[in-house]
Amino acid sequence: MSLTSKTALITGGAKNLGAQIARELAACGANLAIHYNSASSEPEARKLEAELRDKYPSIKIAIYQGDLTAAAAVTKLFDETLRDFGKVDVVVNTVGKVLKKPILEISEAEYDDMFAINSKVAFFVLKEAAKHVEDGGKIITIVTALLGAFTGYYTSYAGSKAPVEHFTRGVCKELQSRRVSVNNVAPGPMDTPFFYPQESPEAVEYHKANGMGGRLTLVEDIAPIVRFLCTEGAWITGQTIFANGGYTTR
Repeated sequence: MSLTSKTALITGGAKNLGAQIARELAACGANLAIHYNSASSEPEARKLEAELRDKYPSIKIAIYQGDLTAAAAVTKLFDETLRDFGKVDVVVNTVGKVLKKPILEISEAEYDDMFAINSKVAFFVLKEAAKHVEDGGKIITIVTALLGAFTGYYTSYAGSKAPVEHFTRGVCKELQSRRVSVNNVAPGPMDTPFFYPQESPEAVEYHKANGMGGRLTLVEDIAPIVRFLCTEGAWITGQTIFANGGYTTR
């Protein structure tokens, strides 16, 4: 199904999974508002913008920078997208941060940071999306397969992602009358630079061994699921879709 004339806002869209989602939606004809967090990601955002403009010259693309842990920054991002595109049909939030650490070593500052990025950003993106997305629109948040597992050392990470399931269920009910679908996608450990810094080589092999085919999840495994939810999968709402090659079951 085509997304021609639709506008998709992707937070954290400059690299890794966000960039792959941008490629998937661009291939369906969507105009793209691509957000990135820090100034250090601007070169990647510009490179992705140039790649997509060259490949899909008929679509409109704009990039935006901002730290979304302040609600006002989320509002500003939506205001700028509406200013430049006139509407928002699809919102995909990929913003997240991982921390692997025993609970005894987690400081108050680390706790606050994890919940600001993984819970607060998700809440206020959902709030602005609920306010602005067009009738029949799609809202998707990337969470984690660890919501379906119980494991040590990821307590603050999985715990700070867990509220998003409840946010999603509530918002999907609030938006049913407008035919807006609201879902989460929960990947397994992904083969991106986001994953490796906190893992030992032995832990990497353990994670691989628990996935189908003995490998990590790839961004190419997940982005088509997001595209499906934006097109043929519009009847799915209020769900968390676990896509992790059997890493966890639920």
